[in-house]
Amino acid sequence: MTSRWRGNLLALVAGAALPLAFSPFDFYLLAPVCAALLFASWRGIEPRLALRRGYLSGLALFGLGVNWVYVSMHDFGGMSAAMSTAMTALLVAVLAVFPALAAYLAVRLSRRGGREPVSAILLVYPAVWTFFEWIRGWFLTGFPWLNLGYSQVDGPLAGFAPLVGVYGLSLAVALSGALLLAIFQRRVTRAFRAGCLTVLASLWLAAVFAGAIEWTQPEGRPLRVSLVQGNVSQDMKWRPGMMEPTVALYSELSRAHWDSDLIVWPETAMPMYYLQAEPYLDELGEEARSHGSELLVGLIYLDPASGNYYNSMVSAGGEPAARQVYHKHHLVPFTEYLPLNDALGGVVNLLNVPMSDFSAGSARQAPFEVAGQQVGMSICYEDAFGEEMIRMLPRATLLVNVSNDAWFGRSVAPFQHLQIARMRAIETGRPLLRSTNTGISALIGYRGELLDTSPQFEVHVLSGEVQPRQGATPYVRVGNAAFLVLAGAMLLVGLRRRSNGDG
Repeated sequence: MTSRWRGNLLALVAGAALPLAFSPFDFYLLAPVCAALLFASWRGIEPRLALRRGYLSGLALFGLGVNWVYVSMHDFGGMSAAMSTAMTALLVAVLAVFPALAAYLAVRLSRRGGREPVSAILLVYPAVWTFFEWIRGWFLTGFPWLNLGYSQVDGPLAGFAPLVGVYGLSLAVALSGALLLAIFQRRVTRAFRAGCLTVLASLWLAAVFAGAIEWTQPEGRPLRVSLVQGNVSQDMKWRPGMMEPTVALYSELSRAHWDSDLIVWPETAMPMYYLQAEPYLDELGEEARSHGSELLVGLIYLDPASGNYYNSMVSAGGEPAARQVYHKHHLVPFTEYLPLNDALGGVVNLLNVPMSDFSAGSARQAPFEVAGQQVGMSICYEDAFGEEMIRMLPRATLLVNVSNDAWFGRSVAPFQHLQIARMRAIETGRPLLRSTNTGISALIGYRGELLDTSPQFEVHVLSGEVQPRQGATPYVRVGNAAFLVLAGAMLLVGLRRRSNGDG
């Protein structure tokens, strides 16, 4: 049994080291190692102590991994330093509850008569951990940041993503950690240790073979695309005097790339409402049509009938009467809408967060028809939800995500966000265009590879070719169901082995 202080330290170290497995550090092999250390800190203790250790690891993981929330709230959201610190600490404290509950339940389910069979730990610990990652991905609108699977976009395990998605990838990472723990256990037979090593090697080898499968096929000719990065700082963007200079900047940058089939501006690139933007869109649309190009623009859409406003993308290259509009569906709490505002009588308005009363678009919106292709749209944070991105598939042959990562400043968040976008490309077998205001803009291949990226905090137009693709990966067809079945089966088998006292 691990002594109390050593076990607590082990949990803290595992949680604190885990962010290094993600971008921009990308030590992806560290993820299963941290999982093994974390599981080791749970081994042989009471569930209540496991709860505390899970919480300690969660505080370290999210305290170091998502502290950029302070930058968003304080530097660009207009909150005071005290309020930003309090809100960031509250978010970290809430997120840490998920690994805490995972630790408690995993230990409780794997123990029988004070014993924890190693064979039960191998199955129960990974299944419970990933179940709680999945719950964190939808509970109270979801916050799926720093899921284990995202750390593997450049590793062999990424081959499983088109089959079981990011949560299935997390399951593979957690299982790898449990196998590592079993291999280094002293009280197991040589045959059991060899068996664990064989399973671990087979798991990673199977991922390599799965990654070689072509789940989708090219559709039509390659497209010449340009992603316009205006690098307009967040603290200047919404000032009244910046409206026309910003539009002029983006227009000038686009005019040098009318040879592209598709030009994409980032989220709210036009700092104005749609009705204000129409004259500019009409002029730019006419120019784009005359050059055989298409243009997608981010702005705010105010519906005059309802008074609702939306974070939106519009197509400007077609005829004005046929202009397509996409309204962001998955809004970010406290930055795009204030939860419980009606129930609390407006008390949350005291947070004084600007632009925090958007309405959500429909959950089912059709892809854009541009440049002879069907384009699946998403705005900012929406690309963190794979189960929602696949709603436009397999119809969409190309994915576009626009974002304004200026909110994150010079933190690790833009790198983490790009890593998340790459996972969506792998899951769907589609290239993804990521257009941002200050970077990192990227052309992402259908296997999640970075074809090209923009420098951060520079005015830049990223141009290149992408090949649209058609067809459906298994993940596109069944979503997270495959992961849930796998994790559920592991849990049931693990509980059965615990009951039998095996291992």
